[in-house]
Amino acid sequence: MQFRSGNELRESFLGFFEERGHRRFPSFSLVPEDPSIMFTIAGMVPFKPYFLGLKVPPVKRATTSQKCIRTNDIENVGRTARHHTFFEMLGNFSFGDYFKKEVIPWAWEFVTERVGLDPDRLTATIYRDDDEAFEIWHRVVGLPEDRIVRMGEEDNFWAVGPVGPCGPCSEIIYDQGPSFSCGKPDCKVGCSCDRYLEIWNLVFMQFNRDEAGNLVPLPKQNIDTGMGLERLASVVQGVRTDFDTDLFVPLIRQACAITGHTYGSNAKGDMAVRVISDHLRAISFMIADGILPSNEGRGYVLRRLLRRAVRWGRLLDIERPFLSSMLPTVIEVMGDHYREIPERQNAIRQVIDFEEAKFGKTLQQGTALIESELRRLADRGEKVLSGDVAFELYDTYGFPIELTEEICEDASFTLDRKGFELAMEDQRERARSSSKMTAASLSGNVYTELAKSIGQVAFVGYSETRSQSRVLAIIQNGDAVDELQAGDEAEAILDRTPFYAEKGGQVGDTGTLSSEIVKAKVLDTVSPVAELVVLRIRVEEGLLRKGDTVLAAVDEERRWDIRRHHTATHLLHEALIHVLGDHVRQAGSLVNPDALRFDFTHFSPVTREELARVEKIVNDQVLRNVPLETLETDLEKAKEMGAKALFSEKYGHRVRVVSVPGFSTELCGGTHCNSTGDIGLFRIVREEGIGSGLRRITAQAGRPAYLAQKADHEVVDRLKESLGIHETEHLPERVRSLLDELSAARREAADAKLGALLCRASDLAASARQVGNFSIVTGRFEGVGMDLLRQLADAVKNRLSGAVIVFASVEEGKVSLMAMGDETAVSNGFHAGRLIGSIAPLVGGSGGGRPNLAQAGGKLPQKAAEALDAVPNVVGKLFASRS
Repeated sequence: MQFRSGNELRESFLGFFEERGHRRFPSFSLVPEDPSIMFTIAGMVPFKPYFLGLKVPPVKRATTSQKCIRTNDIENVGRTARHHTFFEMLGNFSFGDYFKKEVIPWAWEFVTERVGLDPDRLTATIYRDDDEAFEIWHRVVGLPEDRIVRMGEEDNFWAVGPVGPCGPCSEIIYDQGPSFSCGKPDCKVGCSCDRYLEIWNLVFMQFNRDEAGNLVPLPKQNIDTGMGLERLASVVQGVRTDFDTDLFVPLIRQACAITGHTYGSNAKGDMAVRVISDHLRAISFMIADGILPSNEGRGYVLRRLLRRAVRWGRLLDIERPFLSSMLPTVIEVMGDHYREIPERQNAIRQVIDFEEAKFGKTLQQGTALIESELRRLADRGEKVLSGDVAFELYDTYGFPIELTEEICEDASFTLDRKGFELAMEDQRERARSSSKMTAASLSGNVYTELAKSIGQVAFVGYSETRSQSRVLAIIQNGDAVDELQAGDEAEAILDRTPFYAEKGGQVGDTGTLSSEIVKAKVLDTVSPVAELVVLRIRVEEGLLRKGDTVLAAVDEERRWDIRRHHTATHLLHEALIHVLGDHVRQAGSLVNPDALRFDFTHFSPVTREELARVEKIVNDQVLRNVPLETLETDLEKAKEMGAKALFSEKYGHRVRVVSVPGFSTELCGGTHCNSTGDIGLFRIVREEGIGSGLRRITAQAGRPAYLAQKADHEVVDRLKESLGIHETEHLPERVRSLLDELSAARREAADAKLGALLCRASDLAASARQVGNFSIVTGRFEGVGMDLLRQLADAVKNRLSGAVIVFASVEEGKVSLMAMGDETAVSNGFHAGRLIGSIAPLVGGSGGGRPNLAQAGGKLPQKAAEALDAVPNVVGKLFASRS
């Protein structure tokens, strides 16, 4: 068998099926359209709507090398030969075209003739009742009967869910030889060891399982196959594990160079470099597809993988950030086929660097917490760290369990690993129960049925805002109806529509439907199913019937406001890249008539100077008054043109490209200005952080920008008039002068107030009550801040020995408490924090602090005197007996 690289095997597979009439699709995003699935976990996921009959496939035959993420067995990554978080799945698909008699011989031809696997080492498994597959394997392919193994439903029957499309499958098994065997006497096909390795699964989707569990033949039979590229490469390259293939070896070598580990010298180090290599591939592809670190969902998975990789680096004594230095190797191995990695390498590098530095602080914090807990346990004579504590560190702080275990071992402690695993399993069970995958999100409803019968609704809104249209359907309360009367609210579908449906951040259009017999308001426009434009309407007068012809008219003024904001969003995106760097990518947007909101990747606040530069760049493009250009092309050509694709959007084969010549090019289906000059004016309203590595800019364009600017000028004019200033440029200086005067006045007032308070210091000291060795002074004040109370307490303290001072200040329905003790009092056992903690509940509050100083707040100012009166008794009980 000839050696072939992973890249050669990928290309060979795709080319093989292209020769057999399949269209090669580029890998789809790791973020699937199906909201019930967190990641694209298999090659069939992007085609699921076609298998379910919810969408009409653009082709009958397809082939892909699909990037996938799976994290259900993350703890096994690096421990076993074949567990990965990121992997590539080679697949060929038929949508109602060919079936078993074609795909089985093709699969055999590919693995034996194109790849060169020894036919005598291959076995096929089939579903126990699938005689058709048996006959093809035996009679057509020529596989001996003893190498066709019938297996049960658990192994060889595939289903999309408890109901829906399903069917038997056939797996191609490769015998790697006795050296890969577990050694058990009954080791055979189906054993979990690596000897009999499944390399390709052919799924024959031929039934629909109904609610009663019956299998009903589908009108169209489909094919879905999946073969892991990494696994195929390990067999072809004659290595024991996926990590020994050329898809991983360059990364493992670099990880070894960075860590100083010699691969093969010890199991712990080998696992570390395998985990780092695997996770870095996953991290890079996730970020390239627009996933950013967060505390939930996909972002949490990304953060966990990144931290796990860093932790394994720390276990090999790598204290500095190192992951992004390996990114060029990922590009070297994967970048030719997956262009998104080199194209987005700056964004990937910046996210990794930011998160790695952030996690460094988390490790310091977690280490301090563990060491503190171990000291507490040691004081009590205990030597076991509970699993609950370890899990809390892991779950709340992201602190890796292996590192917790290592710290325990260094301190001669034992970790309750079983308790940790139980807590972990409880979490997994909660996750499973809250995220069980069903096909509900893709099940048929009134919209999917209408989409099948109506087909694609013609959108004419790029060039028209008014259209004579026929009402194809009316939906009310989820059911199709024939007519609506005045006052009814429902949904309508037209045969052609100028109304833009909410998508890509742009809100839906509003307007009217009218004829001689009806007047209706269009309240919103949505697209609950692809290609179906649905108008949410309220009938104002008359009768609206299915089949009627109406004048569909968009609210043009509102549409223009939206168009200006949408075009301004494109200009803003490009301007941010110019000013901040090409790591900036859109992470979300909202385009409405009043403003635009733009979320983007960046890891620090945008400075005032940077915002000013961004605003100027956009307005410069407005002044250029450049006509926009739009064209439809295929996705690959659009990418070759440099068109930016938005992470949150899913694109078909044909896409629309919107360009501002000489400035920006984006994939976009929204409505836009004719020329940049139509925007009129652009102004940034606000910049803020909305998450780790995410910023948000709110801005306005056109009429809203003008009205806001006008309102600002009116405020400035009123200020100038009030301050007696004629020139605007003198206003800041005058305001600063007034603020300085106000600050000086406040300082004078505070000094005067302090002086008055300090005059009472001697009288307060003279009022001290003796409790044991403590001289206790209390006092109640109105509207005195904590800083002044501390200065007064210092003055009183200096006049006494063993001073314990407690003051209360009441202001605006609240009470503040402060307790202070001098060195003598503290040396005699006094603790201000414990005292304040005892009396704070009397005023409806809580607090604490150090032995010499503490404070608290409360909601019951009427109880302040009671709290002060309690001080001597509390001091006597808590401290006097020790003095």
